[in-house]
Amino acid sequence: MPDELVNVRYMVNDVQESIEFYTEHFGFELRSSAARAFADVVRGPLRLQLAGPTSSAGPTSSPGRPIPDGRKPAPGGWNRIHFGGQQILIDDPSGNPIELFQPAGT
Repeated sequence: MPDELVNVRYMVNDVQESIEFYTEHFGFELRSSAARAFADVVRGPLRLQLAGPTSSAGPTSSPGRPIPDGRKPAPGGWNRIHFGGQQILIDDPSGNPIELFQPAGT
């Protein structure tokens, strides 16, 4: 299925700065933007979701999405892959967070 996108979410400090970085230096194209909170850029089959501090997964969102041990999302190390299910975070065996996400109404 070559038309499907692979989704990866990066927590970022500044959405607009990240848009410029990925589009100017790595050839991504802007797909949508709700900067300061969120944007997504694409390159081939990769959709890179740029989630700012005020996004639904960010540390300043209400109520935020902490892992059960209390850690909150932050840039660097909080990249995750979407598998399906409601939005929760779990750790893989190496401590890498994985987001399970199911869109509303499904």
